[in-house]
Amino acid sequence: MHTLVIAEAGVNHNGDIGLAKRLIDAASAAGADLVKFQTFSADRQVTKYATKAQYQILASTPTETQHAMLKKLELSKAMHVDLIAHCKLANIGFFSTGFDIESIDMLVSLGQEFFKIPSGEITNLPYLRHIGMLNKTVILSTGMSNMDEIEAAINVLEESGTHRSKITVLHCTTAYPAPMSDVNLHAMQNIHNRFNVAVGYSDHTLGIEIPIAAVAL
Repeated sequence: MHTLVIAEAGVNHNGDIGLAKRLIDAASAAGADLVKFQTFSADRQVTKYATKAQYQILASTPTETQHAMLKKLELSKAMHVDLIAHCKLANIGFFSTGFDIESIDMLVSLGQEFFKIPSGEITNLPYLRHIGMLNKTVILSTGMSNMDEIEAAINVLEESGTHRSKITVLHCTTAYPAPMSDVNLHAMQNIHNRFNVAVGYSDHTLGIEIPIAAVAL
């Protein structure tokens, strides 16, 4: 059985399309199946007064608001088209997480077939319904959620039109970096046994040991 490997480029392009393309090339050279970015509007995502998380403060200008930081990390539709074309040249699949309904619709218009639900949106019912109505392949991340919330999200997706056979649930520990002692990979098995869904792992640990163990499991 092949394990789908997704390289998380995320917002590490820093708003630089050239750097984004180098991330694509690196993911392709490493043998990943897909390289994933993030699609969002800062105006729709946060208020202009939102403070940054501690890990964001450490990685950026401390006095900058979260809105100002995110605004610099947005990818326009034209940039998406450019990155998709570069992925084809690099022989790797393009993929992006849409963080709001408008961003999801833009990704649909660009032909995206996979839709990743980030951990922070697992209780966002209108968002889940919108993705569920697409009847596409869904990857659901579960950081900070409990089993009842995971079950509710799967039920909403199914009720909206996406059967659970199309849903993969990712076990995820939301910490940056995540301590190995907090990972508990057996949660993948618990999720599979309880919900009868395909499972995977979203990694935030340092090093490569935990992802290798997750694939083996």
